[in-house]
Amino acid sequence: MARRRDITVQHHIKIMAVDKGADLPNRLKSLFSKSAAEIFRESSLDRVLERFEHESFDVLIVTASAFKAGQVDGIELLEVIAHNSPMTQVLFLAETRDIRTAMSALKAGTYQYAKLPIGDEELRLLIETSVAKRPAYGANLLLKAKGGKIKFEQLIGRSAPMQNIYQQIRQAAATDIPVLLLGETGTGKDLTAQAIHEQSSRGKESFVVVNLGALPTELVASELFGHEKGSFTGASEQHAGKFEQADKGTIFLDEIESIDEKVQVGLLRLIEQKTFHRIGGRRAISSNARIIAATNQNLLESVRKGTFREDLYYRLDVLRIVMPPLRERQGDISLLIGEFLKRFNRIYQKNILGIAPECIGLLETYNWAGNVRELKNVIQRAVLVCNGDVLLPEHLPSRFRAERPSCPVVNLRVGTALREVEREMIVRALAVCKNNRTKTAELLGISRRALYSKLARHGIE
Repeated sequence: MARRRDITVQHHIKIMAVDKGADLPNRLKSLFSKSAAEIFRESSLDRVLERFEHESFDVLIVTASAFKAGQVDGIELLEVIAHNSPMTQVLFLAETRDIRTAMSALKAGTYQYAKLPIGDEELRLLIETSVAKRPAYGANLLLKAKGGKIKFEQLIGRSAPMQNIYQQIRQAAATDIPVLLLGETGTGKDLTAQAIHEQSSRGKESFVVVNLGALPTELVASELFGHEKGSFTGASEQHAGKFEQADKGTIFLDEIESIDEKVQVGLLRLIEQKTFHRIGGRRAISSNARIIAATNQNLLESVRKGTFREDLYYRLDVLRIVMPPLRERQGDISLLIGEFLKRFNRIYQKNILGIAPECIGLLETYNWAGNVRELKNVIQRAVLVCNGDVLLPEHLPSRFRAERPSCPVVNLRVGTALREVEREMIVRALAVCKNNRTKTAELLGISRRALYSKLARHGIE
């Protein structure tokens, strides 16, 4: 038997071995130490999808015997995993008589197949090669939220779009590649960048934020790269830039679209060479800062217009995370209201116990052009002006109390389950009708009895 050694990858990996017997997982345990790889076993493909809904695996090894033993369609399952968990490398082990099956598995998304019997050294090399060649990113979209997770670092929400964001944050935190955060103003790009940093191996190092849009154009280069004493008028002493301050940590470049051509060239050189020069300096300074950039603009359109370098754009856009607007985060508004209410009760030393249903209705049906930031400001103002123990519509800005000519539009993703669609429409209708059940039934075109039946079925109080 081959001598055990640690697998030649940077991080501890997880391997799922699907084999009718215990031979394959036992061999894997003998090949790799516990610190290098964690081995899991299933006897057929029947429970593999369920396992992927609860945890992610770096390598999935399937033997032909286990492939044919289960009740599920093996080819379809491999296609689902290849599409939804691209970081998972799938290896197929087949005997000579199963080569046709192996070819089908290969087309379905298997990284590689090998003929049985296979030696220990060849098996180990196969696994090491697959791990080395796996994609640098690609969240496991099959993961189900544990208990409908409400809070992730400082982000709040349990809607499907936010659960997806949480998964992408975990994936981004597992690598050191640049991340580009896109989204409207107020969607929480800064909190997402901080969450990636805190979840990563750099979490104990510096997290440096640079709001590029707030800096005068002529000071951006000095702020990022620093300057030497006397390098320009007013440079009375040496200044270490943000990239020096963020060494070994993370630098968050907000409003990245605002930097000019000269700074873009310097940033591109830094990304490619991992070094930079202070303004007026001759010594090359190494940089080991992880870059996360953000914008609320269409950066690709800026590339087409020639205001943003195409080569820099593709250097930054390695792993993209698109933050969902608040209007698409179904069910998150009440959670955010509760969090902000507690926060501003503490800041203003108030004891407001809750918010009136009609007030919730106004907030739930508002379009929120300013997203979470706008909601926070609205609740802050309401808490400040409220002298009672319940927030009422009168404590909201006047724009919320104005009559609106039409009902709000509900955006639903294609593929959303009909049960979820029905529940969301009922919740939204209740909000529009200020929790009046009779008016809600009329708006939905059903009887009150049918409405109460649906409320009970969906657990809506």
